[in-house]
Amino acid sequence: MPHQNRGNLFILSAPSGAGKSSLIKALLERQDKVRVSVSHTTRAPRPGENNGEHYHFVSVDEFKTLINQNDFFEWAQVFDNYYGTSKQAIEAQLAAGIDVFLDIDWQGARQVRELMPEVKTIFILPPSKQALEERLNSRGQDSQEVIASRMEQAKSECSHYNEFDYLLVNDDFATALNELEHIVVAARLELKKQQLSQHALIAELLK
Repeated sequence: MPHQNRGNLFILSAPSGAGKSSLIKALLERQDKVRVSVSHTTRAPRPGENNGEHYHFVSVDEFKTLINQNDFFEWAQVFDNYYGTSKQAIEAQLAAGIDVFLDIDWQGARQVRELMPEVKTIFILPPSKQALEERLNSRGQDSQEVIASRMEQAKSECSHYNEFDYLLVNDDFATALNELEHIVVAARLELKKQQLSQHALIAELLK
């Protein structure tokens, strides 16, 4: 019987509007043993958000206690709210052989890389500035002022693309999804992983 492999930890970063959430959602539908990490946050739930599914909603005091207990891979304060990634929850999933995706920015990626150098990091670029602006506009939920601010933020985020292991351009969605899936599959086929899962076969062949 094959040995139970640990899952791989991935970071997926992108500027708002690059299609990161859609790609992760589509990947989950195609791959069984893939999960997205559910972050902790102190912000209030939005309509349709469920505790434990979209976020773990906690109070500021609870969050600060978790910081003091060193329970986070990474955490950040964004405006008045805190966001963080739980070590314990991710470790449990990796130990069960599940690949875990962290949907975090380049700053969070730096923090996680320090704790887990083996993490595989992926950055998604939009095909052009114009396409990014069109995608942000098509949501129909933000003012021009907010969109201008997001475009400026996107430029700042994209400047950190070279800190990542893989770079995808989300021009054609199906192509980008296939490329993302190939990265996941290739990580599972790395020698150190296969030595564990195929150790009985290798031992028999070398007998």
